[in-house]
Amino acid sequence: MGDVLAGFHTVWEFDTDSVLIRFERGIRTPKLLQALGERRIPHEALAAVERVPGRRGTVALRAVPRPGADPLMDAAGDQLRETSDPYRLELPAEREPLAAYWAGEIRGALGPAGEPAERHLVAAPEPPLSFKAYDGKASFDGRTVSFRWSRTGASTAKWKAGDQHFAIEELAGVEWRSPDAPGGLLRLLPRGAEPGPEADQDPAAVVFGRGYGLLHESLPFAASVLAAIHRAAPAGRSGASPVARPDPGAVADRIRHLGALHSAGLLTDAEFTTKKAELLAEL
Repeated sequence: MGDVLAGFHTVWEFDTDSVLIRFERGIRTPKLLQALGERRIPHEALAAVERVPGRRGTVALRAVPRPGADPLMDAAGDQLRETSDPYRLELPAEREPLAAYWAGEIRGALGPAGEPAERHLVAAPEPPLSFKAYDGKASFDGRTVSFRWSRTGASTAKWKAGDQHFAIEELAGVEWRSPDAPGGLLRLLPRGAEPGPEADQDPAAVVFGRGYGLLHESLPFAASVLAAIHRAAPAGRSGASPVARPDPGAVADRIRHLGALHSAGLLTDAEFTTKKAELLAEL
């Protein structure tokens, strides 16, 4: 394709098999989008392109990623505000005909609606990455996640456990809760481990707080770790060790996503019922 659709803070550049989403650098651009810089989204990673409500005098489009296609959105779930959504494009209202044209072009090349991707199709932020949490510093070098506890913020339980180091091969998943809401945290989910204690007592978790675990630092971190976990879990591994039980929260997010596709008319009643039953059967 080769054309572009320029909006506020965001530009979509169209190619034959993908959309390159570029984010402006400027004080008005949300920090998460600045941190991401640009992202190439293969058409097969998308389930839909929707017209969504925008501000007065604007038109807005949102590309809907397939479940499992993008580690960033898998980690975020439905916790991002509209202003920080990397799949949202808001344009002046006079560009509505152009927006409708390109939305139609993309729809003709999308992946199967509602079908989870078998692997990540969108690249995660590259390590090394790090951020400050309220009770310590988290770092990831591509192979190991490390937590170094703060002298002032960490609980006694964490001090007694000592600084923590988790090899990617030991992990089954990541839980991320936005720092913009109460209870923000990043928790690692070791393979075969029972659910841990509260996050402030759990050596496999760091907690956020005002000025700590910032969105533009902690979410790319979580996505990078999640992508590495998926890469480190070859198909043949399940025969040697038990498969980690799916996170109920992640399954609930996928069901909500299916519900959104169903409400938008992209899934029939029968398809929605079947897919929902399959997800519930995973628990």
